[in-house]
Amino acid sequence: MSSKMMLMANSLTHVRPLTCAAAVYPSRLVAQPPDLIKWVKTEGGFVHKSIKIAQGDSFGLGLVASEDIPKGSDLIALPQHIPLKFDGSSSESENSHSALIKLAHHVPEELWAMKLGLKLLQERARKGSFWWPYISNLPETYTVPIFFPGEDIKNLQYAPLLYQVNKRCRFLLEFEKILKHELENLKPDDHPFSGQDVDSSALGWAMSAVSSRAFRLYGGKRPDGTRSNVPMMLPLIDMCNHSFDPNADIVQEEANSDRNMLVKVVAGREIKQNDPLLLNYGCLSSDLFLLDYGFVIPSNPYDCIELKYDAALLDAASMAAGVSSPNFSSPSPWQQQILSHLNLGGPNSDLKVTLGGGELVEGRLLAALRVVLSNDEEAVKQHYLETLKSLAVEAPLGISTEVSALRTVVALCVIALGHFPTKIMEDESLMKQNVSPTTELALQFRIQKKSLIVDVMRDLSKRVKLLLAK
Repeated sequence: MSSKMMLMANSLTHVRPLTCAAAVYPSRLVAQPPDLIKWVKTEGGFVHKSIKIAQGDSFGLGLVASEDIPKGSDLIALPQHIPLKFDGSSSESENSHSALIKLAHHVPEELWAMKLGLKLLQERARKGSFWWPYISNLPETYTVPIFFPGEDIKNLQYAPLLYQVNKRCRFLLEFEKILKHELENLKPDDHPFSGQDVDSSALGWAMSAVSSRAFRLYGGKRPDGTRSNVPMMLPLIDMCNHSFDPNADIVQEEANSDRNMLVKVVAGREIKQNDPLLLNYGCLSSDLFLLDYGFVIPSNPYDCIELKYDAALLDAASMAAGVSSPNFSSPSPWQQQILSHLNLGGPNSDLKVTLGGGELVEGRLLAALRVVLSNDEEAVKQHYLETLKSLAVEAPLGISTEVSALRTVVALCVIALGHFPTKIMEDESLMKQNVSPTTELALQFRIQKKSLIVDVMRDLSKRVKLLLAK
């Protein structure tokens, strides 16, 4: 029913100052935080008797089964007052809450985690916060790229990710200025952070805490009976680590007695003793896993690389692939019309295309290559666009056109690999050295990207050989 979504300078009342750094196994905000399982139970939640918090091998602290748990068992259940969310309701003074909402209006929707992060910072600053037992258990630092040293940001070597990291860093620096300006003349009782100073490091911590732990779930009911979709932080539940082969699922149930929503984790299969509790955070690219969660998954089947549909680049790739006179830079009118339907031509076109993932070659790119490399307008117009976008449909415009299209993609892969300043073997050699945790993450990421490109090349080269054999 629901799925996992996909940084205070002065010493706060009960919080240690944060440093702008990343660590593999970061300490929690306080040295000896309250017992989170006990707190959830005290507040009316349910935790299976066989669940404990333990140090994992790769993701830090997580939840582990202390004995076998049958399939279908309820593992955790949270009543609706335990999740931390940022909505219209608040126990704060009206002016304090109004200030928080005003700040949230400056946050672009794509950085939704910062909006909930503002609420997290507010609760972290407030003495005696209801959520303090949960917040005090949060990591002190996060291994996301916005906290990497500058050299390790460069070490990522992948332009689309570098763009996103720099964009987030610029936003945090700019948002710090906006925040200070908005709050400088507020009365102490109206200050959303209890008068504490909030800098870009604190903002980054909060945004990272939310992006790496929040879930998008059903919120309150609208007048028409539908429910809103609300990001929220789920104490204890968010300690379940990620797997594409999860053994647990998140569900929401409406309690019969008061019609409130319960958030539950249910065993999707039998969980053996000492097994970690695993949820699927989503079928995400390596970019998003590193940006939002701070880890890299080897051989991620949902990873892809981004390319720009650039006519001059495609002409060069096609000629390198043996096509005598490609015309990507000057398509005929009927070809241009189809490119417009693919949103690869004309005003407001989307020129970002991908290789890898489930499609191997993004359908729009494949269809464009097949169409532009074919001179047979009649043959092209005999096929639906969806047919031309499918790699599963073998050579719809003939073997010659198909071989040229696939070889062009292989040539694009060679060009993409050439944009990385190091080779896979060099990266693997560096991994064996005593490098920092953030350097290791950067190396893992760029090895994953280069390996993906090599895998695409091998797959398409095999398809070309089979076609030529026919």
